[in-house]
Amino acid sequence: MDQIIGSSPTFLDMIDQVSRAAPLDRPMLVIGERGTGKEMIAARLHFLSNRWENTYQKLNCAALTTTLLESELFGYEQGAFTGARGQRAGRFEAADQGTLFLDEIGTMSMAAQEKLLRVIEYGEFERVGGTETIQVNVRVVAATNIDLPSAADSGEFRHDLLDRLAFDVITVPPLRERPEDIPVLANHFGAAMASELEWLHFPGFTNTAMEAMENYAWPGNIRELKNVVERAIYQAWDGEEPINNIIFDPFDSPFRPAAKNSAPTNLSATVSTDQASHTEALLPTVPFDYRAEVEALERRLLDHALKTTRYNKRLAAKNMGLGYDQLRHLIKKYQLSC
Repeated sequence: MDQIIGSSPTFLDMIDQVSRAAPLDRPMLVIGERGTGKEMIAARLHFLSNRWENTYQKLNCAALTTTLLESELFGYEQGAFTGARGQRAGRFEAADQGTLFLDEIGTMSMAAQEKLLRVIEYGEFERVGGTETIQVNVRVVAATNIDLPSAADSGEFRHDLLDRLAFDVITVPPLRERPEDIPVLANHFGAAMASELEWLHFPGFTNTAMEAMENYAWPGNIRELKNVVERAIYQAWDGEEPINNIIFDPFDSPFRPAAKNSAPTNLSATVSTDQASHTEALLPTVPFDYRAEVEALERRLLDHALKTTRYNKRLAAKNMGLGYDQLRHLIKKYQLSC
């Protein structure tokens, strides 16, 4: 099992929930943004359970078409489809008495969801193209980065399957909600990369570099942090001095090709009469409280700038033409959560 690193209260609360849920022989749902480590949490659920000595199977549902996914899950009989030259067992048979981890379960078709529900409910299924009912004892752990209740409400996911999977839901916190863990993780990944490059020692990071990482929003979470740290280490060449140069966006270059259908740079030239009328319609009716309106507008602008940068405060400040300390003052003034 891969090492899970963290000591922040939010992270430790989640780990405690995993430890309590692991011994229970029930389906589990792991929710979290991309790069938060959902697969590692699923593995922990298996290896801390009574099934730890048995098979642990993993399958990414998003990587396969509906037909291939069903064949991979349930197996198939000879002649079930073109190219099916022999009988093949699926992942459920391979995971009998063990655990099956289904990643990106939100992408599964409704037909596959119906078959999955039957296996979870009754522990039985038929191979694709077969009639024999096969019995298995498999614990299902599923993961996704989408809001499954909303998907179920919109008809994209079965409510009954969601009810069965959600015996308990483990939500993995994003890295921006566990800032205390950033230095620990950065040094862990840095030391590992320095060892891979056969450096005599890992010199660590400068205060400036660490502060930059602590203030970054990490939309790609731990996976992105690992990439950023490893990139910084290999670009430092010899490792004699603490690492100072942190590149968050490797695509940032003056020679980067322009995006297709990019928005025009001169926005003022695109404003039509209708748009100008719409802007006037947004103005408050007279009389109005000037200070309250200004504060409301300032709050909306701050919220918009932070959301569009995924709460990267330094980038938001740059986009607004403010200093970093000025932005922090405004965030504190309006008690914005970020």
